[in-house]
Amino acid sequence: MESDTTGCVSSIDEIVEDHEIPHHNLLHHPHPRHAPHHQFSSSKPHHNGTNNVNSISNIVGPTAIAPAASVHELLECPVCTNSMYPPIHQCHNGHTLCSTCKIRVHNRCPTCRQELGDIRCLALEKVAESLELPCKYYKLGCPEIFPYYSKLKHEGICIYRPYNCPYAGSECSVVGDIPFLVAHLRDDHKVDMHTGCTFNHRYVKSNPREVENATWMLTVFHCFGQYFCLHFEAFQLGMAPVYMAFIRFMGDETEARNYSYSLEVGANGRKLIWEGAPRSIRDSHRKVRDSHDGLIIQRNMALFFSGGDRKELKLRVTGRIWKEQQNPDANMCIPN
Repeated sequence: MESDTTGCVSSIDEIVEDHEIPHHNLLHHPHPRHAPHHQFSSSKPHHNGTNNVNSISNIVGPTAIAPAASVHELLECPVCTNSMYPPIHQCHNGHTLCSTCKIRVHNRCPTCRQELGDIRCLALEKVAESLELPCKYYKLGCPEIFPYYSKLKHEGICIYRPYNCPYAGSECSVVGDIPFLVAHLRDDHKVDMHTGCTFNHRYVKSNPREVENATWMLTVFHCFGQYFCLHFEAFQLGMAPVYMAFIRFMGDETEARNYSYSLEVGANGRKLIWEGAPRSIRDSHRKVRDSHDGLIIQRNMALFFSGGDRKELKLRVTGRIWKEQQNPDANMCIPN
């Protein structure tokens, strides 16, 4: 691979040889600095014989004021440690657990081993209605406070929630903020990093008819103070193999709309051009690919662009990224 960068332009002439890029089987977990935190999580053990229902009498009443942490401990499932939402179940001795774990423990109380039956802990559900708690991503910057039953819905769409690793070649379980994921891609997945808003890639494959094990590439570009992922891969579309290139934005959906990109491939006096907005990495690689939101090149056209005896794939994909602004000077790509 040759890299020739002048000013803000990253011109990369990269050759992908005829071999599958190894799929890293990473078993990383979220970095402690970037893992989700919960202000009211409890590390105290659940003691046998504790009657959660009776404990509620200590925290409710016309004049009672209870620490939020104590209330939250009551709403923590003793099996999965997640917050419980209706229906909250309890055994005859008052031990509670969530509806998901009730199935997992085969209708036996995990604390006293008594049969659970179908008893709802309505008192605890009422207590939950009176709570207001911060988003669990408050340490990542979210300032919002929600009623207990609204909090879960918000956390599913919170813009401060961690991002999944955008690496497409493996089911990587790493999550974190953008700076952490950039370092993770560079250090653990050995992804190429480039600065600039333009690119020039050359892809070579000796047997373009084999796409059962898709050949894919990921390159990360840094421009306008943001990071973008350029994907290129082969996959089966119906009965025919196709090649696809697209860009994802390393940030939230609302920010992604501020940018556009173009991709171009061609030879022998012909060319295909794609122009669109990058998708956020909130959308998985597979979701973007399966929606065909990118430059798609049919195999016959790809072989035509490759020239020669049409038995070897040789594609050159060029493109650029720009920011959508009213000020034309603001679209200048400045190295960061």
